Amino acid sequence: MTATDGLTVRPATPEDLPRVADVFIATRAAAAPAMPPSIHPPHEVHAFYAGLDLDSGDRETWVAEDDRGIVAFTELKGSWLDDLYVLPEAQGEGIGTTLLDLVKSLRPGGFSLWVFESNAPARAFYARHGLIERELTDGSGNEERAPDIRMEWPGA
Repeated sequence: MTATDGLTVRPATPEDLPRVADVFIATRAAAAPAMPPSIHPPHEVHAFYAGLDLDSGDRETWVAEDDRGIVAFTELKGSWLDDLYVLPEAQGEGIGTTLLDLVKSLRPGGFSLWVFESNAPARAFYARHGLIERELTDGSGNEERAPDIRMEWPGA
């Protein structure tokens, strides 16, 4: 667990998962049109997160919270950064950078992630932090069917 300027970053607990789902829903909705909207309605998103087994070792889910509550989360699955979402009202405060630095410390040998080609703000964020665009797809491999890019942090 880390705490920086009123921000605490810690592993998620089962009690956190409804709020993690809320962060996902709010962030995806606010990111349109740069990011395609989620194809899953809120009740499906909540059911997905409610069903996560945080003890299985399959996923590592971390939350960032401050006096507003949980404002961001990140999820790792093996050598993949699956999710990094920061509430719109908390963006620009360094929270995403804090979570990305955590991911780098947890995966010092490197990791990859997928970002939608249209999501210029996310692509710029990751590029500023040393990730490299490695592969462009037509989107046929994702649920949204939107072109995406595999980005990689090659490690320390």
